[in-house]
Amino acid sequence: MTIKEAILKSLDEINGLTTYMDIYNNILKHNYYDFGQAKTPAATISALLGDFIRNGDSRVKRIKQVGGTYSYYLTKNEQNIGIDVLTGVTKSIAINLKQIDKLKTYEERDLHKLLSTFLKSHGISSKTIFHEKSSNSKDKNQKWIHPDMVGIAFLKLETKVSQAFLKTVNREDTFKLNSYEIKKEINTDYELKEAFFQAVSNSSWANHGYLVAFEINESLHDEMKRLNQSFGIGVIELRANPYESKVLFASKFKNLDFKTIDKLCKINHDFEKFIEQTEKVMTASDKYINAIEKELEEFCDKYLQNDSEIETYCKEKNISSNQ
Repeated sequence: MTIKEAILKSLDEINGLTTYMDIYNNILKHNYYDFGQAKTPAATISALLGDFIRNGDSRVKRIKQVGGTYSYYLTKNEQNIGIDVLTGVTKSIAINLKQIDKLKTYEERDLHKLLSTFLKSHGISSKTIFHEKSSNSKDKNQKWIHPDMVGIAFLKLETKVSQAFLKTVNREDTFKLNSYEIKKEINTDYELKEAFFQAVSNSSWANHGYLVAFEINESLHDEMKRLNQSFGIGVIELRANPYESKVLFASKFKNLDFKTIDKLCKINHDFEKFIEQTEKVMTASDKYINAIEKELEEFCDKYLQNDSEIETYCKEKNISSNQ
């Protein structure tokens, strides 16, 4: 049985609106397909379901749910599951599906604390940038200018003399500013390119730009590598246990774009405050540096302190392990 045949058989057996994870679990339960050493088999199922739709395969249909997720079903089962062929899903089913989605799914921003934990373990303090707080938040033309998160890493030398000397000679070498675009999952080539170029756009100001995703279809590895080599955006695969997250492709360094930084400061207070706090750390005298660094940490996103906190947080947010 091919993997597509396993998907169709599972859809037929489930005989109702279902998610790619339910289909994946059904395939495993009945041993319809051997995924071998695949790292993200569930993401492969999601990508193939998308292929059914994009290729116009009339056997499979889908309905977009709250939060942007999809429910799938076999066309031949439309009448059995209460779907009106002309108008789509019935009102009662739609309400029920919203309730299910609310219970089962997590928000993209729930991943921010996982990322902040990962970054902190690498000496990077990070801050979520709420684009809805910007003065131009209703301008659709500006939707790709805001990063989801920003990060700052300071170079720490062993002696106070060398640290002070570095600041005097070249202040830009004392820190690195990073930008992060975060996605729940990237399953198809189209999703990869859309997310990647969004990361390119909203990291133009930063030293390093990264695309971060919780689930990445392993079949996209070669295309990610090509895009990374061409545009320099790094890729991070985020894990439910942040300490197990991986930098799949490193970001290439580039100089800061101060005009774009100035533009972001003008339209977003959180970004402006982040840059302000960075400047304070850079220019603080030894007498006040500890207090200023503490002020920066209090402004930045909180992070999870240990495995117990991570496990509790993921359970509360319905974030399942993606290993």
